[in-house]
Amino acid sequence: MDFGVVLQTNPPAARTIQLSQLAEAHGFSHVWTFDSHLLWEEPYVVHSAILAATRRVTVGPFVTNPATRDWTVTASTFATLNEMYGNRTICGIGRGDSAVRVTNGRPTTLKALRESIHVIRELGNSRAVEYNGATLQFPWSHGSKLDVWVAAYGPLALKLTGEVGDGFILQLADLDIAEWMIKTVRQAAENVGRDPDEIAFCVAAPMYIGEDTPDSRAHMREQCRWFGGMVGNHVADIVAKYGPSTGSGTPSTGSGTAEKVPAALTDYIAGRTGYDYNSHGKSDNDHVDFVPDEIVERFCLLGTAEEHIAKLEKLRALGVTQFAGYLQHDNKEETMRVYGETVIPALSEHLTAKR
Repeated sequence: MDFGVVLQTNPPAARTIQLSQLAEAHGFSHVWTFDSHLLWEEPYVVHSAILAATRRVTVGPFVTNPATRDWTVTASTFATLNEMYGNRTICGIGRGDSAVRVTNGRPTTLKALRESIHVIRELGNSRAVEYNGATLQFPWSHGSKLDVWVAAYGPLALKLTGEVGDGFILQLADLDIAEWMIKTVRQAAENVGRDPDEIAFCVAAPMYIGEDTPDSRAHMREQCRWFGGMVGNHVADIVAKYGPSTGSGTPSTGSGTAEKVPAALTDYIAGRTGYDYNSHGKSDNDHVDFVPDEIVERFCLLGTAEEHIAKLEKLRALGVTQFAGYLQHDNKEETMRVYGETVIPALSEHLTAKR
């Protein structure tokens, strides 16, 4: 299992670069950043500085979208960074959330997402592609390599991911939901003749190392409750499209799409009344009281190193190949240190032992 960190590009940019260097020093393989150009600093500019200040980590957006950025410009950015720093970029992409909603826009269609993935991947891999009736290729790009990982929640988006994605990004660490979604993506891949073992499976969630005491536990939950609010935005879209889940917790195998969405993913948003994107992804978000403690515990990785290791082992058993930890809380350095000294080595040792 690989490990990544997910950062916001808040000013000063030097702080983001410093955290990226620490992540590399502690053994993380990936540095991801939010991509909402109005809420935070322009990520690709910061990515260039991160790549210049590091030597091994792979860097990319978590996640970009086809609506706010021209697809060919996005591909050119990755190909340029690869030429400058070696093939150390990756593209996480979805239909669009904060970057489009803050301008009262809407997420793109799945058709547009599918087409954008193809265009970005072909150009980002120094290949020609048909786009808007023209054959395009970067004449200056040679040997660039770029994987495109797709962030998805809903049934149709999961299907698309299995059909065309190099990887799947699931932004929550609930074991039951992860099992269902990974199986759905793998089945979609098999249905179109793809080898599902060639798809990367990335689970992303806040990671917070803390003591095993009631006060510490309560503090960790409050620092990470924002994540349930963020996930709730995507869940609300699913419920609006398909209706609430009719199941009791485990997805049904019935033909109705709504029946296939786990109740654990849909039930908690019943108390959701609104969302302010100015507080998006912030630990002091003041309008996520609707997120219960149980959801915070299920969606995140909280507690001692041993607790993190135990949950990560279960995620790996489900097929997860990377865990990417959000660091939007007050314990960034300590959490990375414990991961570097204890958690990451433990997962590596367990894998070696099993072989």
